[in-house]
Amino acid sequence: MRSKVYQFKPLNLGRFVIWGGFALVLLVAPLVFTSGLSQTMLCQMGVAIIVCLSYNMLLGQGGMLSFGHAVHSGLGAFLAIHVLTLVDAGTLYVPVSLIPLVGGLGGLAFAVLMGWVTTKKAGTTFGMITLGIGELVAAMSLMFPGVFGGEGGISGDRVTGLHPLGITFGPQIQLYYLIALYTFVCTALMFAFTRTPLGRMLNAVRDNPERVEFVGYDTQMVRYIAFLVAGFFAGIAGGLAALNFELVTSEVVSGYRSGAYLLFTFLGGATFFFGPIIGGVLMVLATIVLSELTRAWLLYLGLAFLLMVMYAPGGIASLIMMNVRVASFGRLRPLLIHYLALAATALIVLIGAAALIEMIYHVQLNIGQGPGTPFMGMVLNTKAMSAWLGAGFVTLVGVALFEVARRKFARQWSAAQEYIEDQTNGRGAL
Repeated sequence: MRSKVYQFKPLNLGRFVIWGGFALVLLVAPLVFTSGLSQTMLCQMGVAIIVCLSYNMLLGQGGMLSFGHAVHSGLGAFLAIHVLTLVDAGTLYVPVSLIPLVGGLGGLAFAVLMGWVTTKKAGTTFGMITLGIGELVAAMSLMFPGVFGGEGGISGDRVTGLHPLGITFGPQIQLYYLIALYTFVCTALMFAFTRTPLGRMLNAVRDNPERVEFVGYDTQMVRYIAFLVAGFFAGIAGGLAALNFELVTSEVVSGYRSGAYLLFTFLGGATFFFGPIIGGVLMVLATIVLSELTRAWLLYLGLAFLLMVMYAPGGIASLIMMNVRVASFGRLRPLLIHYLALAATALIVLIGAAALIEMIYHVQLNIGQGPGTPFMGMVLNTKAMSAWLGAGFVTLVGVALFEVARRKFARQWSAAQEYIEDQTNGRGAL
């Protein structure tokens, strides 16, 4: 008889490096960005990463376009803040570090309740059902002030309960490391889910549900279980947000919040696992940094979304992976000068267009404060024709230069792709 031979797969060192790097970034980030604002932003980034990854379990992995994902994170936040209030009153004992899990159970409970209805259909029908449920919950949040706190919301105190090892979660740095721990663990668990048979079957349901049913699987059950898992992780994000702000209002279940999850998950790249991580970081930067720089930040965000849909529907992650593939064949260096030209000309277009937008916004909203509007260290006079002509001229020149740079880049990119195709075909022949 032949003896069994056991073979072990070699360790995936690349994966260890990536996850180790991710953990290192989470550990070092607050030591580099030490200000209170920076640490607050880092906390929000951790929460946004979890909720965008949970949303991508529906959109990217399952092909389920949800317009009500904020309901799961929002109701999880409300349950977490209620439990935190009970802990503070002494009627319930739950460690503050486990409050996010309470939020996760809240998101899971709502997913159990409503998921069976929403996952009976896919595609547009699924999206419309989630939109209706989201609007229903948003309306209820103002109709039942005893549960949702009305317009003022519900506040809590995270510095409560026992304080082992002197950890009170009062200092922002302590709360950050709690959020970082949850971010790393949740990210790892959601990545592991993509490698399970259920995760693979979810991809199959997204791509070809008819064939999945033909081989004997229940497509609704697959979607339903994914819906439950996504609701659980979204609830964890809501619980972490409740601890971070110590206040939960009706805005957390609004359609605006659900739209933000959709937009930034798409911008980051729904087709790659790390895309929502990029999207979560961008969401915090846009809502905190960009909104402070200009009142027209939503317009800029909408234009960025439009351009991404038109020219890079795979999101930022797809652009990164395309260039990683080019670099693996040694063809990235000739493209660098063209990328530099594209960036420089795009900056010229952005400066000219931004000047026009800021002047239009000033005329429409702030003309009572005088004709001048600050822009990049100077003041633009909205009543002077030279300011409008100058901004228009800069925009047109930038567009012309960008088009020249784009055409040169396109030729170089095509040459790189032909080289890669030749190399690939040659390897296949060998």
